[in-house]
Amino acid sequence: MVDGEQLGTVRTTAPAQPRRIAAVDALRGFALFGIVVVNIAYLASGYRMAGLAEPAFSAPLDQEVRWVVTMFFENKFYLLFSFLFGYSLTLQVDSAANSGAAFVPRFLRRLAGLFLLGLAHAVLLFPGDILATYAVVGLVLLAVRGIRPRTAVVAAVGLTMMLAMGFVLLAGLALLGADASGTVAGGTVEAARSDAALQSSVSMIVSEHLHKLGKIVVLRVFFQGPAVLAACLIGLAVGKKRLLADLSGHTAALRRLQWAGFTIGGAGAFVYAHSTWSGGGSAYHMLGQAVDLLTAPLLAAAYAATLLRLLPSMPRLTAVLTPPGRIALTNYLAQSLICSLIFTGYGLGLVDRLSPLVVSSIAVAIFAVQAAYSAVWLRGHRYGPVEWLLRWLTNWRRPAAAPSSAPKLRPSRST
Repeated sequence: MVDGEQLGTVRTTAPAQPRRIAAVDALRGFALFGIVVVNIAYLASGYRMAGLAEPAFSAPLDQEVRWVVTMFFENKFYLLFSFLFGYSLTLQVDSAANSGAAFVPRFLRRLAGLFLLGLAHAVLLFPGDILATYAVVGLVLLAVRGIRPRTAVVAAVGLTMMLAMGFVLLAGLALLGADASGTVAGGTVEAARSDAALQSSVSMIVSEHLHKLGKIVVLRVFFQGPAVLAACLIGLAVGKKRLLADLSGHTAALRRLQWAGFTIGGAGAFVYAHSTWSGGGSAYHMLGQAVDLLTAPLLAAAYAATLLRLLPSMPRLTAVLTPPGRIALTNYLAQSLICSLIFTGYGLGLVDRLSPLVVSSIAVAIFAVQAAYSAVWLRGHRYGPVEWLLRWLTNWRRPAAAPSSAPKLRPSRST
């Protein structure tokens, strides 16, 4: 789940802090890195938000950076986050059962808190927020939490196939002259207007975010929302099987995910990147989107499988990724705040003034600083600042302030 919390209890006496699964926190930290690499491009440019390349940066290196981000990052890491959201639901159900707490009221308060945080995030910082989407999808997960793992997987595959067919239909309509892509993405005039607004006053920035939200909601409802739900259902199925708690018996499955993900998923990512940047027209871009919907989950799974196999033999990697993953909600929101201070009128106003390479380098630097700061923060605190607030809303009581012991990854023979 995006907020970094895995387990929680509601007791009148002080309970022992439940053991965290370090592999889950590390996966979340890894996903957080991919998220900032993708999101910063849209925070740094009105043209990217409109689906266009920044006209001021057209050198071969600029295009290569865009290709790398599109092919290897876009639409992969939010799926990994969504998978972890679904997985964490099973942990929260178990925690509530073990503590004797009523799960449904607690989870509903949690979803309400996520929705309010997401709404504020979208209006003030980044209209591409995903927290509100998680809150809505969480209601569906709550309703189907008793679903069998196999049924959850079948439903996820069905949703993904339906979405892909939707893009194929849009591609057909574009070929017939009914191209609806501009109603969402806009064009060069829209991008230039957006740039001017984002460099202006606070009220203009908020007004621009609200303007974009009116279009993004369409994408959320009909496309990204169902894709998030599909990934959450896979996470729910994996959580019910407790597969991430002990990886030692799943080496063969992880290897198969790597082979399938890096071959089929990699090929699909190439088609998606080519359809995005080759100038092949709206119909081709829609077909690329359909291919990406079917193959991006495989590539995301390959990333996760590779990381899970590496973690037991690379404690330093675990130490880097786990702290930011434990307070991922704070870090996710902080990423948008930092980028807004760099690129909009909130701060330096550098929107569309930095090359794609510089923008991506800033993203890497942001995550590096967050990883170091998260480790320091967790030495004296049990939760991140926003996690603490969300936990208060969830449990309807003030959380304990004492720091928790650092989680350790169980030995695994998955490598």
